[in-house]
Amino acid sequence: MLLAPYKRALPLLRIPFSLFLMPIFWFGLSALREPLSWGRVAAVFVVLHLLVYPASNGYNSYYDRDEGSIGGLKAPPKVTPELLLLVRLFDALAVLGAVLLGWVFAVLVVVYLLVSKAYSYEGIRLKKYPLLSTAVVVVFQGAFTFLMSQVGVGASPSVLFEKTNLLLALVSTLFLCGSYPLTQIYQHQEDAQRGDRTLSLRLGIRGTFVFAGGGLLAGALAMGVAYWLRGELRNLLIFLVATGPVVALFSRWAWLAWHDPAHANFEWTMRMNQVSSLCLSAAFIAMLFFAQR
Repeated sequence: MLLAPYKRALPLLRIPFSLFLMPIFWFGLSALREPLSWGRVAAVFVVLHLLVYPASNGYNSYYDRDEGSIGGLKAPPKVTPELLLLVRLFDALAVLGAVLLGWVFAVLVVVYLLVSKAYSYEGIRLKKYPLLSTAVVVVFQGAFTFLMSQVGVGASPSVLFEKTNLLLALVSTLFLCGSYPLTQIYQHQEDAQRGDRTLSLRLGIRGTFVFAGGGLLAGALAMGVAYWLRGELRNLLIFLVATGPVVALFSRWAWLAWHDPAHANFEWTMRMNQVSSLCLSAAFIAMLFFAQR
């Protein structure tokens, strides 16, 4: 009976939705050429995807108090005080798990948690500022997470700061720059009512698709350059094959929404997230498999 309020609040942590952020984790690991400890890989995955991201999701939900659809939940439950307690528990477990893996990784996890809270916290609420919030999200969910994942599995500083590794970290931010506004495209009305001038709201539906296409194309071109410099053309081929379904789905969605804004909805957004996450994760896992053979 005492646990019932916590069970009702648990969906707002949106743990399944956190798995949509897997590609950056696998991307970071696929760039490493040194042998990995799969135990550390699993531990870092748990810390990030089952603790850090859910804590960030829950904190965002606590302050947004969405009544409409949000990422991973078509009909979110009401926010209760128990949600904030769950967030604090997940924060604590994330930091504890990170400390066990290394103090540098733990510091990076703490920084990520603090920045994610500044995004939503009513006293700061970076979400109100379209350009600043976009910059923060694409850097921290992109390059920062890319490098944080590598630190977690034990990559050395010489590997982290090698120029092509940093270029691939930049690629992850460019991909986030393209995909992030798409996650906002169905929330224009609710964001406007709260006074959150998100980038997608400022761009409009058509502008969001144009911006997304430009960001994703820039990321793909930069990735091509990075893999060419690293002599890893096989990885580029894997990426091109795996992203075929993503490009097809994005093109179809953009065409439909361009002619009928009603298609810029929750269902299409989640479908795009699911397909892109699965395809990109499969590509980077395949690259990691070949690199670790």
